[in-house]
Amino acid sequence: MAQSKYEVGDVIKMKKKHPCGSFEWEILRVGADFRLKCQGCGHQIMIARKIVEKNTKEIRKKT
Repeated sequence: MAQSKYEVGDVIKMKKKHPCGSFEWEILRVGADFRLKCQGCGHQIMIARKIVEKNTKEIRKKT
């Protein structure tokens, strides 16, 4: 099975910004749903994988 391009610890840049003004989210959990943490205000959300894949502009791998 192919490895997912999304991994825990990666930071993704979304097309739309969070109300705090940040476009970047850290991935905390990967599965059918993702848990993301806003890099601006620290707010955490659960969001469907389909929505994340559709709205991701770029992925910064953890170092």
